[in-house]
Amino acid sequence: MLELFGEFLGTFILILLGNGVVANVNLDKTYSNGAGWIVITAGWAMAVFVAVVATADLSGAHINPAVTIGLAFAGLFEWAKVVPFIIAQMLGAMVGASFVYLFFLNHFKITTAPGAKKACFCTAPAIRDFKSNFFSEVVGTFVLILAVLLITLPQLEYVSLGSSKVGLGSLGAMPVALVVFSIGMSLGGTTGYAINPARDIGPRIVHTLLPLKNKDNNDWGYSWIPIIGPIVGAGLAALVYLFINSLV
Repeated sequence: MLELFGEFLGTFILILLGNGVVANVNLDKTYSNGAGWIVITAGWAMAVFVAVVATADLSGAHINPAVTIGLAFAGLFEWAKVVPFIIAQMLGAMVGASFVYLFFLNHFKITTAPGAKKACFCTAPAIRDFKSNFFSEVVGTFVLILAVLLITLPQLEYVSLGSSKVGLGSLGAMPVALVVFSIGMSLGGTTGYAINPARDIGPRIVHTLLPLKNKDNNDWGYSWIPIIGPIVGAGLAALVYLFINSLV
């Protein structure tokens, strides 16, 4: 239960701060309104940093189903614990998105652009081309998971290979945050770089349920891309990790 609460809490913090910076930039009459892409990417990177530091000792700070699945594919996490971890991550993402709405409630009320409000919850493609959008999410997540596997994991000590606490770890907080910042700056402009199924689907559900005025279409037709794309990217990263391990 402590591990599951850690995943819930970590994903809650990730979405509160990550979607919070989007709301700060997008919503009318905030002090950060119009601050731009660099502020958003930096804010998301720091959201990852805070979430990992806060929960690394509780659960390994996966805070992302793609990380959990990638670790399982690589043989570093028990498959039996994958679904419970993902459920905890999804719930944390939904509660985090709800808190963003409550925190910025007055600004949501006065913002009239539907797309600006929806962006505070979930991602959308800059150019709608499902093949290209899917490729973007696969590649972005591949970079993230490979970084987690090759940069962070070797620095940590584990009780056993099957330990459910295999994950980012507090030592990996800043390196992984910088990887997320780099992905956002270099590759994020095509789809908004979900690279995390819980980060997109949980808040998208909240956006669907909330009584927002001038609500944009929830775009469930696109929603499979930030789910399946990151899972494929995680699997490919795990294959590369296993290949490298076979050579050493």
